[in-house]
Amino acid sequence: MLLVPAQDSELVDIAALVNSAYRGELATKGWTSESYLLGGQRTDEESLRADLAGKPGATILTFRDAAAAKPYACAWLEPTDGEAWYVGMVTVSPLRQDGGLGRAMLDACEAHARARGGRRMRMTVISIRDTLIAWYQRRGYQPTGETQPFPYGDERFGQPQRDDLAFMVLEKAL
Repeated sequence: MLLVPAQDSELVDIAALVNSAYRGELATKGWTSESYLLGGQRTDEESLRADLAGKPGATILTFRDAAAAKPYACAWLEPTDGEAWYVGMVTVSPLRQDGGLGRAMLDACEAHARARGGRRMRMTVISIRDTLIAWYQRRGYQPTGETQPFPYGDERFGQPQRDDLAFMVLEKAL
């Protein structure tokens, strides 16, 4: 298993991986599907490219079997304020979930941030995703009490099936 930053030429594969884990039919084979909350895509190649270009220090870490192989797990990682790093889009292929890869990806992100001076990790999770929030809490992430509005009307984030979506902010000290 190799941990490497995604290359620009792989963003189409990263988008497909993320969409397969969070939306659509394949997502229902894993436990991270949010298709009951959101339709449409989770991300696309152009959004990933624009976000990487617009956020200095941001990267997408990937797990793969060999240097030339397509990734089967990934996560977005970016410095936010010198001490805090944002981690998001933590993704494991639905066909490989439940084997510890999500935990390994999160550990790798934390190590990456720590090596660059990070003292805490932050993330946002849709506030009604109780199972996912509990999974992160078992890994040391705790609710801060902050919430952020869901970007209704911005289809880059999908098509909401409900009108009560918001993001909960979680944080972990490193």
